[in-house]
Amino acid sequence: MGRRLLFLGPPGAGKGTQAAMLAKAIGVPHISTGAMLRDNVAQGTDLGKQAQAIMAAGDLVPDELVVAMVKDRLSQEDAACGYLLDGFPRNVVQAQALDDAIGAGALELALLLEADEEELVQRLLKRAQDEGREDDNEVTIRNRQQVYRDETEPLVGYYPDSGVSVVAVDGLGTISAVFARLVTALADN
Repeated sequence: MGRRLLFLGPPGAGKGTQAAMLAKAIGVPHISTGAMLRDNVAQGTDLGKQAQAIMAAGDLVPDELVVAMVKDRLSQEDAACGYLLDGFPRNVVQAQALDDAIGAGALELALLLEADEEELVQRLLKRAQDEGREDDNEVTIRNRQQVYRDETEPLVGYYPDSGVSVVAVDGLGTISAVFARLVTALADN
């Protein structure tokens, strides 16, 4: 059985980039709920049709639908060797639903990319400017940081209580420097 990992970290910490690189390096699928939703919609699956209708109305896809998608994805053959979850669970309710759906041992380790919030806000503002994302202003970026603190950060306390180690890794620096720290953290845990 390969590694069963979860990536946590605030918006702008580089989770998507690092998760994709790490999953490839250790030979497990990178399971991003955002990508999974898009795939299900594109393939016209039953779950995708339900999700598309919800997203078209501008609403968030409910936890039970996302849990069903994740459970389905984790039952596929390539995930038998392990996986790296990115973007899910986003809160304690989703974490409990994942545990209920998959059972004990769904995760063995959570990697937490840490970074100074002011640094992240500046990074995201620069990215928004570089990519011409006018809807990404300081107010929306700070709001996403607050949502992360309120919703997702409690997982850092939840997981150790349920037997999953959380290992913090410094998320600031070059992509390769952060990646090297992640590889070391994984080797040590």
